[in-house]
Amino acid sequence: MKSIYHIVTHPNLAKSRVNKVVINALQGKEGVETRILYEAYPDWRVDVEREKQSLLRADVVVVQTPFYWYSTPALFKEWQDKVLEYGFAYGEGGDKLKGKIVQVVLSAFGPEEAYTATGYNRYTIDELLRPLESTFALCQMKFAPPLTLLGVSHKSDEDISAFAKTVADSVECL
Repeated sequence: MKSIYHIVTHPNLAKSRVNKVVINALQGKEGVETRILYEAYPDWRVDVEREKQSLLRADVVVVQTPFYWYSTPALFKEWQDKVLEYGFAYGEGGDKLKGKIVQVVLSAFGPEEAYTATGYNRYTIDELLRPLESTFALCQMKFAPPLTLLGVSHKSDEDISAFAKTVADSVECL
């Protein structure tokens, strides 16, 4: 059984239809540790040692995030800046995450057609996620293909449940 560290980056879960369902699909599964960043660190004081220990225990890191302004919510960027430090995650002696798998689970308000070269966002999700992919590559982690649900405002409860099941099934297979 693989150990999975599930990091949830949504700043307002009460307003999210998708993220709560995905959390429920993963929480309570054997080997899964879930950390909801905005609940764990409402003061933005990330417990770096706690986070490092969770990363070290994990075989797979799942980053569950909404897509905000072509990126992740701000607290996750703070988490990256504090936790993925030189000598731990990259650089000299920074091989502690080497070989771990990272899976991004992303939801976005915009429809699929918006995330194309001719759509109003001008780029695909894969292109827009390159900075995140590059960050994890610097940490020598294996970047699994992202699991995405686009156009969430038009998705039915059944669509969202099916996505959550896909996420849970896929994460178990990494």
